[in-house]
Amino acid sequence: MEQLKERKDMDPKDFWKLNKMYDSDAAWEQDFLRLKESGKKISDFQGTLKDAKGIKAYLDFRVKTEAELDRLYCYASLRNSEDTAAADAKSMKMRAYALYVDFMTANSYADPEILSLSGEELQTLIQDEKVAPYRTLLERLADLKPHTLTAAEEKIMASFGEVLGAPSGIYHNLNDADIRFETVKDGQGQEHELTNASFIPLQMSMDRTLRKQSFETYYKGYKEHINTIAGLMSANVKRAGTEAQLRHYKDAREMMASSERVPVKVYDTLIATVRKHLPDMYRYLRLRKRILGVDELHFYDIYAPLLQEKPVSYSFEQAKEMMFHAIKPLGEEYTAVVRQGVTDGWMDVYPNKGKTGGAYSSGCYLSDPYILLNYTGTLDSVSTLVHEMGHSVHSYFSRNHQPSWYADYTIFVAEVASTVNENLLIESLLEKENDPKKRLALLNQYLENFKGTVFRQTMFAEFEKKMHEASEKGEALTPKFLCGLYRSLNEDYFGTDMVIDEEISYEWARIPHFYTPFYVYKYATSYSAAVALSEGIRAEFRGEKKGCVSKYLDFLKMGCSKDPLEELQAAGVDLSAAEPVDGALEKFRKVLEEAEGLAG
Repeated sequence: MEQLKERKDMDPKDFWKLNKMYDSDAAWEQDFLRLKESGKKISDFQGTLKDAKGIKAYLDFRVKTEAELDRLYCYASLRNSEDTAAADAKSMKMRAYALYVDFMTANSYADPEILSLSGEELQTLIQDEKVAPYRTLLERLADLKPHTLTAAEEKIMASFGEVLGAPSGIYHNLNDADIRFETVKDGQGQEHELTNASFIPLQMSMDRTLRKQSFETYYKGYKEHINTIAGLMSANVKRAGTEAQLRHYKDAREMMASSERVPVKVYDTLIATVRKHLPDMYRYLRLRKRILGVDELHFYDIYAPLLQEKPVSYSFEQAKEMMFHAIKPLGEEYTAVVRQGVTDGWMDVYPNKGKTGGAYSSGCYLSDPYILLNYTGTLDSVSTLVHEMGHSVHSYFSRNHQPSWYADYTIFVAEVASTVNENLLIESLLEKENDPKKRLALLNQYLENFKGTVFRQTMFAEFEKKMHEASEKGEALTPKFLCGLYRSLNEDYFGTDMVIDEEISYEWARIPHFYTPFYVYKYATSYSAAVALSEGIRAEFRGEKKGCVSKYLDFLKMGCSKDPLEELQAAGVDLSAAEPVDGALEKFRKVLEEAEGLAG
């Protein structure tokens, strides 16, 4: 790998422009001190939340202050991402987070005080024109009345926020900083550094010896810490279950689903529908085994490139051209926002020493969207750019068409816009590619997207469901139980053509998303929705349909002003039924059939 540069030695034109939030760190410090004082005033409203006038005054102050605190934290977080070793930025981020926790703790009286009103008084309040801008917010709050504790109890819960988040925080410290992996050798005896960041790139190597070595060595690192990780996972599961019990929910899954107003049946329908399509997954694995020409297909073979050729490298300028070509079916209104993102400093493009790995879309209501990239020129890097731009345009539209309290779309729909963009990219590449080998490689990437986002995330979701159910029944979440459960699900989802390597039993230990309970299934539902939406958008571009793009743009502008299923239904996708998941996996089958035909 090329030696990473220090950030100070890189071209600032490739950096995001954070000065739109604050001119300098000194300006941030001034705002921190201002908010530290002004935020305390949230306590002044205690005892006044009995009528529409008092509640409106409180909400006006709260949403304004929350937006300003979000900006404070966002700036510090982005600065910390530039160089995670920089002590000043790390300190700013920690202080901003602590200030936010203080504000939420001081604010903890409010919901119980409002909900102490009788049901009749609440309904009268909600209909009062003084609070009309907050009507949906108050309706959702009223629904939480059976699950809201007393003011004193809510204050205790809020004050334990950092403590209850300890299993996640400790796990991330362990996973990001403390677990060390031995170096691995390729088929020629050359050594390679193995880290969390390098693991997947090494698994994508054409050198099978290197893939096998890195796979076995990587999971050996987790096996050595498996008792600690199992303890953290058990604590995290019990934390969620205890909170659900205290808040009078059936279980943690119902609590997490109700937080986004999504019926639990969506979760179960996803698992049942994906399991119905597992035979096509087995077909794909047989195809991969045949193309790779291996006697046994192992888990260290599932990321291997099917083309034994050096991958194409794309400059960032080429990547942007590919992005604009891909999003052409979305029309000029959408494209204009992407153009603005490219020219107005939304993106931090290249890796540097200390920079946060991976990629994400961030920003807040009082800022532009921001995109962190670690662009390396691969097709995956191009796809990541397009993916994160999808998030950012979604955020841009939501923030420009909704007030701050309805601007943040829910996690349930968060991956829809990003995946629509990814699908449009790969379809645009397929339209231009006639070379059978290169076309097969693109089709394989498409199939990999389905495998990783629908099949695999659904397997994760089933693992979570069974893990939480076992804990609720009093079963201990020991390493033996967790590894055994995970292995059995891999046997179900990957079938008999895949060798179920002993190491894969430890894979659950490397998945940080499990520390946000019942989160991962949303990747699969979002991908399924995105397939339906992108197919409709492309059909309209071909002149075969009408209205798909306008409905989609309306969806992007909704923020969280409506419930997630309602928003998707307005865009033309009904995730309360099995059809979108069925439809997405029918698309998987069609792509698989073409790939099988090209493979001969």
